[in-house]
Amino acid sequence: MGYALLVLAQVAGLLLIPFGLPGTWVQVGAVAAYGFATGFSTLGWGTFALLLVLAAAGEAMEFALGGRYARKYGGSRRAAWGAILGGLVGAFVGVPVFLIGSVIGAFVGAFVGAAAMELTRKSELRGALRVGWGAFVGRMVATAAKSAIGVAIAAVALLSAAG
Repeated sequence: MGYALLVLAQVAGLLLIPFGLPGTWVQVGAVAAYGFATGFSTLGWGTFALLLVLAAAGEAMEFALGGRYARKYGGSRRAAWGAILGGLVGAFVGVPVFLIGSVIGAFVGAFVGAAAMELTRKSELRGALRVGWGAFVGRMVATAAKSAIGVAIAAVALLSAAG
């Protein structure tokens, strides 16, 4: 029964990640609960520490990639921060679309934040839109990378718990 709950929690965590919600932390929390319930007999502290590091790396990547891509597409440091902050605000505010509003909001927020901040630096609309597009692409890459880390967390957790 405990293993089945761990599987369900891992799947739930994976489903939360694309929505900008803390899915990797749900996964790690489930591993901690499972470990505590089993006295860490099958899941050792080393495995738990590895999963914590993976979750933290996923958060750092998600936070930084929008800004990094904005810079890669010719944006300033200000545009990079605009992409990061715009993505966070957009995910929080979302758009009025059932279930995926926060995802759309994060992508749109990264685009608008980077483009707007680039426009404050120089008033060339075409360049600002290019930078905004870079932030949008960066947000997509960040979501994919964090989802891959979530899959790795689930694999390590489930294989370790089954052992």
